[in-house]
Amino acid sequence: MTRVARSDRLALIADYGFHLDDFQLRALDVLDEDGSVLVAAPTGSGKTVVAEYAIAAALADGARAFYTAPVKALSNQKYLDLGRRHGEHRVGLLTGDNSIQPDAPVVVMTTEVLRNMIYSGSQALDRLRYVILDEVHFLQDAYRGPVWEEVIIHLPEHVRLVCLSATVSNADEVADWISTVRDPIPTIPVIETRRPVALEPTFLVEDRATDQLQHLPLLIDGGANPAGVRLDALGSREVRSPRSGRNQRTRGRRRLATPSRVDVVDHLDASGLLPAIYFIFSRQQCDEAANGVLAAGFRFTDLAQREQISTIIEERLAGIETEDRAVLGDARFLSLLEAGIGVHHAGMIPAFKEAVERCFTAGLVKVVFATETLAVGINMPARSVVIEKLSKYTGDHHALLTPGEITQLTGRAGRRGLDEVGTAVLLWSPFISFEQTAELIASRSFRLTSAFRPTYNMAANLVRTCTRAEAHRLLDVSFAQFQADRDVVEVQTRLERSEIRLRELRAQAQSPFGDLEDYRRRAGLTGGRRGGRGGDLQVERSLEQLRPGDIVELDHPRHGGRALVLTTAHRNDGVRVGLLTTRRQMVNLAAADLATPLWTIGHVELPRPYAPGRPQFQTEALRRLNRARVADGDRRRRRLEAEQHPVLADPDLASRLDAARRADRLDR
Repeated sequence: MTRVARSDRLALIADYGFHLDDFQLRALDVLDEDGSVLVAAPTGSGKTVVAEYAIAAALADGARAFYTAPVKALSNQKYLDLGRRHGEHRVGLLTGDNSIQPDAPVVVMTTEVLRNMIYSGSQALDRLRYVILDEVHFLQDAYRGPVWEEVIIHLPEHVRLVCLSATVSNADEVADWISTVRDPIPTIPVIETRRPVALEPTFLVEDRATDQLQHLPLLIDGGANPAGVRLDALGSREVRSPRSGRNQRTRGRRRLATPSRVDVVDHLDASGLLPAIYFIFSRQQCDEAANGVLAAGFRFTDLAQREQISTIIEERLAGIETEDRAVLGDARFLSLLEAGIGVHHAGMIPAFKEAVERCFTAGLVKVVFATETLAVGINMPARSVVIEKLSKYTGDHHALLTPGEITQLTGRAGRRGLDEVGTAVLLWSPFISFEQTAELIASRSFRLTSAFRPTYNMAANLVRTCTRAEAHRLLDVSFAQFQADRDVVEVQTRLERSEIRLRELRAQAQSPFGDLEDYRRRAGLTGGRRGGRGGDLQVERSLEQLRPGDIVELDHPRHGGRALVLTTAHRNDGVRVGLLTTRRQMVNLAAADLATPLWTIGHVELPRPYAPGRPQFQTEALRRLNRARVADGDRRRRRLEAEQHPVLADPDLASRLDAARRADRLDR
């Protein structure tokens, strides 16, 4: 395949409408140098440009590119985006729900689909040039993180990676691990910490003493806003209702409260902070919130916008029967969208979610109530983002959001080219103080840690496709192992590269004119070493070929001379043979005890019944050994045989012998 010049590739991504930033240009330089790249940058900063460049390069060179995403919603959106840019006939989609043009040069898929393709040895990987791993920081996800590591470890060596991640503190460490397991191809980290649109984190609380919402900055000079700290101290005080008498008090009524969803939306509208994404970590509550805002009488659209919304919905639901639409609740869905109110969560069918995405990006929907899945890669920036709670249910307990998760959610605040500042609105809660909230939002410690653990799916795939040693290697080179002890990963990777090189040298040492190893043995070129674990490879192979009754010439400092093989045992550490020497000595030897191979020079039938441990059996076996006629073991005869060996006709004999010598050294 002919590689196309970078200038021609840049022309394919020249219509983004903004100049490329320095970090984007640095990432493109890495790809031009045929390396892999890890781009760690804030949401909305333009990481996708790097992926687009890789895809354009693959198409221009006649190769293939795979774009992987962690969720189906992002896969569907990328499929539509890439289809519009490169032509629908050149882009395919593979998810659990859809299979569209899987043989296209560009295929969008979930990471699990790519993992399964690797394990099945799919031919689709043969012409693959680039794999874009979007949202690669998902490798710390407790349930799905191991899939990213499996893909990175098992992808063929010729594939280059484009890893896109949110800003993390240890991007260099992640890149070092990828470089180690994918040696010799380096993975270069390209890190950008500056947001393209500045973020203003704010705090919103209801003050019941005044029946007003207090909206104030969370941070002043990088620390907690003193006004917020003072206000938070009033949180547990009781208040007198403005509507009650002077001496009446409302018992058990806190002064501060979490604003209602209707009040928050009203405040955002009055403050010019729409469109907004309102994050609620519950599908049911997202639906309830949208219905509540609609019931409160909010309408954010005019007649022309409602007609556009209706057209989009009809396009997205065209393939669904009228009866099925009724079951899915399309009437309620339509009434929400026509009012400029959206819902987005994993419990909705793809067509509904796609309609919400289209309407929101077109500016037709002003507020979307969504779970955190909307924060993953989907291109839906808003002027403001609301986070209702700073904790969520993990499946067995409630836990505070991490700084990384908060950054991912607030990353949607601020539209590049439209907003000078994006606003993050965090709501008051009695369970977390103002100072804790400020500390979370100000934290820049987003260290990515591995969640790698053997899963049932992984175990089944490894048992089906790998040897025990290969499965063990996967555990040894995981990012978890790298973070625990990077030396183990480096040694394991070097060992694997050495094993590949050893196989290459053994192949180079094969001669079409005859058995090169036989010639080396007769010419005395095999050599060996005493005392090493497992011994020399030639010695080990010679022991594997021995059978009871074989006669050998034993080269040993204490037991030298002719000997008869009585027993052979294959153990985990190699083969052990039991020998009876002409001096009537019983000797048990392994490859590590020998300097040279044991070659058979004759054979006798052993006495019956077979009882090698009995003296009578050994006496009869020794008598047969002494009477046996054996081949001349003289070295002179071997040299004569070597001088007439057929491999001497091989014109490449010298290079083959050199390869065999280097293979022996590498094996040791």
